[in-house]
Amino acid sequence: MRNIKLVIEYDGKSFNGWQKQPNKLNIQGEIEKAIEEITGEKIDLIASGRTDAGVHSLGQVANFKTNSTIDVEKIPYAINSKLKKSIVIKSAEEVPERFHSRYSVHSKTYRYTINNSKFGTALYRDMEYHFPIELDEKKMQKAAKFFEGEHDFKAFKASGTSSKSSVRTIYKATVERKDDRVIIELTGNGFLYNMVRIIAGTLIDVGIGKIKPEEVKEIIEKKERKNAGKTLPARGLCLLKVDY
Repeated sequence: MRNIKLVIEYDGKSFNGWQKQPNKLNIQGEIEKAIEEITGEKIDLIASGRTDAGVHSLGQVANFKTNSTIDVEKIPYAINSKLKKSIVIKSAEEVPERFHSRYSVHSKTYRYTINNSKFGTALYRDMEYHFPIELDEKKMQKAAKFFEGEHDFKAFKASGTSSKSSVRTIYKATVERKDDRVIIELTGNGFLYNMVRIIAGTLIDVGIGKIKPEEVKEIIEKKERKNAGKTLPARGLCLLKVDY
């Protein structure tokens, strides 16, 4: 039995998220069907974590066990030939049996992209959140630093979160402007349901002067969802990479 690790890119706009669900188009199900066509085996594809409907990925990681003898270098070509164009297997490698895409994770990096131009974009409208009011990215960057370290992120989780603990560690939080785009990147050991999108919404409040950068520390400490910003739309969110 071989353990195969995949790195996967996908455009999430047409999918109802990563996880398999009956009668709903999902990424996990599409890839599992493709692998079954190739190997003749029903496999269980384990991801580093679920992404919600509309969320994109440049570097989702998943693994599956197989008895197939297909050369590992040929696996991406074979799977991609059976997939929709909105999902691409970027690489495949054989890994030790103990490797688990979810439980072996050291950190994940997410990016949230805000289009801060007056009129938005036609071409990238499904990959960015358009916010036409001018943002002060320097204040947002100052505020982002308060998210770094180990904190209870209870104020930044959506209702319905199944996690027992809301304590997470953010290793790095950055905000930078590239022309008309303000890009938020967060690297951490794990993220709560909608956590990145709520942090991004809170940073927008900082960027328009609704709250001061230093008030973010107080919002974290009070642990009340009502004090944080709104949950921004899924389309601006992308899982950049997973490190092990």
